[in-house]
Amino acid sequence: MQLNELSQVESSLQRCGYITERKTAMSVYLSMQLNKPLLIEGPAGVGKTEIAKVMSQSLDARLIRLQCYEGLDVSHAIYEWNYQRQLLHLKMEEGSDKSIEERESNIFSDHFLLKRPLLEAILQERPTVLLIDEVDRADEAFESFLLEILSEWQISIPEIGTIKANTIPSVVLTSNSIRELSEALRRRCLYLWIDYPDFEKEIAIIKRKVPGINEKLAQQITLFMQEVRKMKLEKIPGIAETMDWARALAALHLSCLDKSAVEDTLGIVLKDWQDIRHTTDSLSELLEKVGVTSKLDT
Repeated sequence: MQLNELSQVESSLQRCGYITERKTAMSVYLSMQLNKPLLIEGPAGVGKTEIAKVMSQSLDARLIRLQCYEGLDVSHAIYEWNYQRQLLHLKMEEGSDKSIEERESNIFSDHFLLKRPLLEAILQERPTVLLIDEVDRADEAFESFLLEILSEWQISIPEIGTIKANTIPSVVLTSNSIRELSEALRRRCLYLWIDYPDFEKEIAIIKRKVPGINEKLAQQITLFMQEVRKMKLEKIPGIAETMDWARALAALHLSCLDKSAVEDTLGIVLKDWQDIRHTTDSLSELLEKVGVTSKLDT
């Protein structure tokens, strides 16, 4: 599927269930038109990864994901040789009349190559979305490998040679700003910052993702989350926590918030014990701001 107009991108994202602003649709559109990677930064849980997922749905493209972490290297990101299979193949050919050189040359072929996400992405014949998730968790050495691939769209394997991309994938990189990314990487990408949603966007997401939820409950959940994010917390909850909480409260068949329900389910919203204690101490004040006044002492 081709998305050749900005309006097509906007409607396609909405159709796939992604509530977005025009700037996000514009970034996705330009990334595809200019064939440049899109670097998305922002707090955890605000929907950065989801953009790559809805892009793959919109384009009817395969999604290939590389989850980054500290110590990520070539063997886990690009390729490695299947050593066990190579050794088994050599052992099976021990009695043959082939020379050692012939036997060794056979084992360095595509048949023994384990393709990791980056190599797999450039070998695809069909449209592909490559998600390089949480790139800030990988180290600077990995960024150097990444720069060559994003610039030349080719990978050099000493035993085989240079492999060039069949089709250049649409690339989305996400970062939670755990460490500062290099200027070289930033220059090769279009940039998008996604912040915590405002009230209108968050309630729209709740209604879209939790169909049938009580209108009053949806408004109170949204107001509560907006207030919680103003507090000094170790781990500020994102939209992912909002969705989990909304689904949980809807499953409990609640029509509105009350203090008891919030206390019992606060672990869905907050993932740090100090944050939970701090929020519990301020719960009456928070609920009053949300408009829950009749059941504060239940």
